[in-house]
Amino acid sequence: MTISTSLEPDSELIFLPLGGSGEIGMNMNLYGYAGKWLMVDCGIAFGDERHPGIDILMADPGFIEERRDDLVGLVLTHAHEDHLGALPYLWPRLGCPIYATPFTAAFLRLKLRESDFADRVEIIELPLSGTVDLDPFSVELVSMTHSVPEPSALAIRTPAGLVVHSGDWKLDPDPLLGDVADEGALRRLGDEGVLALIGDSTNALEPGVSGSEADVRRALTELIGQKTGRVAVTCFSSNVVRLNSVAHAAHANGRHCALVGRSLWRIHAAATETGYIDVPEPFLNEHDAGFMPNDKVVLVVAGSQGEPRSAMTRIAHGDHPDVVLEPGDCVIYSARDIPGNEKAIGRVQNALAAQGVEVITPDESPVKPIHVSGHPAIDELTQLYQWLRPSISIPVHGEMRHMKAHAALAKSCQVPETLIPGDGAIIRLAPGPVAAVDHVPADRLGYDGGRLIALTGDTLRTRHRLSFNGAIMASLVIDPRGRLAADPGVTMLGLEDEQAVEEAQADLSDVAAEAFNDLPRNGRLDVETVREAVRRSLRRAVKRWYGKKPVTEVHVVAL
Repeated sequence: MTISTSLEPDSELIFLPLGGSGEIGMNMNLYGYAGKWLMVDCGIAFGDERHPGIDILMADPGFIEERRDDLVGLVLTHAHEDHLGALPYLWPRLGCPIYATPFTAAFLRLKLRESDFADRVEIIELPLSGTVDLDPFSVELVSMTHSVPEPSALAIRTPAGLVVHSGDWKLDPDPLLGDVADEGALRRLGDEGVLALIGDSTNALEPGVSGSEADVRRALTELIGQKTGRVAVTCFSSNVVRLNSVAHAAHANGRHCALVGRSLWRIHAAATETGYIDVPEPFLNEHDAGFMPNDKVVLVVAGSQGEPRSAMTRIAHGDHPDVVLEPGDCVIYSARDIPGNEKAIGRVQNALAAQGVEVITPDESPVKPIHVSGHPAIDELTQLYQWLRPSISIPVHGEMRHMKAHAALAKSCQVPETLIPGDGAIIRLAPGPVAAVDHVPADRLGYDGGRLIALTGDTLRTRHRLSFNGAIMASLVIDPRGRLAADPGVTMLGLEDEQAVEEAQADLSDVAAEAFNDLPRNGRLDVETVREAVRRSLRRAVKRWYGKKPVTEVHVVAL
């Protein structure tokens, strides 16, 4: 499908979010100028009950795929799945070089090992605070603080103006891993003159500051010290400083620390390669941890968001091959609930509680804080606006309520113009006032059993109908004289209890036979006419009996 728009990036400087605006996750952003495009991030989100059978979601890159010859490159802000996790699925459709800091590059290479095109991907490492010229864009990396090593804001320069793309960030006075945010560089950009800040909105409703990782390490050390059974800590796998902190907290209490989950070992490998693992002793694997006394081990377990196949979910449901929790053990949630994941997390926590395992969340912990966010709260956002003093604020990376709060905060910081984007909005940043001047399709793709499918297509619609309305399958065999060779066969799924389904199917067989016999003789000899008549009659009967509109398939065999 060809995607057209009335505006192409010629003299205008354009911002086009394809994902990550109005939602948390699936970040995919484009900047256009002088006929060329620059991509920032290419991430995923996770499916929920709205996406039956779909675990991974991502933005559809169709717009830029059709313009890939004008795509000068993709710059990654940091190594989180919602910012780079779609590349193992989408890079062949982009085909562009990827620019990233050493840790982000190492993590991406590990992810791409599972693809069949890893050796074709050009990954160019940029030093912290480095620059790269991608004509007509010049991109400078500005070191920030986040819950993963080497997060960078991007200072994107064009003849039309300087744009700062914040990425994910916070201001942590004691981050434990890496440096504090580069205040000097941010002030320098403000003095140079920032046309627009494209900024993280995740915590725009949260007062104060996000808190420090040093405080989390102290709290975890104290909390683990209060426990006598086995302790499991679940957190975001990419939070390397939190992995280090759990290991230090375990060691301070005479315990050994183990990693449980493939994603944790992948991030461990990237952090080891780039020098970010700082622990008093090597991590145990999950198998060896099983031989340790309960009061001598702390497990770091992947799956804080209730992901269906994660280690934490499998442990909660008793089907993990190496790890079992029992009464007297506890699970510490050193992570926040990402909006949309609350139900999945609740199911895991309830399953743990049913086993007699104590569950400790950040809100319920007797020692605080056992988690701090990696995103800026109101005071930190205010500080950034004071340093950068942009002419335009474009809130992104948040649900609508977060972005609206961010826009209101920007106005209170005397930012002259604000615009709240939606995915697919073509936003002109310059020349002239900021405005959404056009729109392109911003569809979603789902990873479904080894293939990508459009979430707006028939596949997912049919699954929704099946889940709410059930299904009927009927078969009819017609002899050459236009008569039924046997009674119609009908199978019902999801509409009737097992005890009553046989009688109901017999009744529907009678409905199908009646619909067939009511047709004139020439109609009974036409397969399509028979199929449609029987399908309509079956659906009407089920609607009358059950109040449902099932997916109905009729197979007709003419002898």
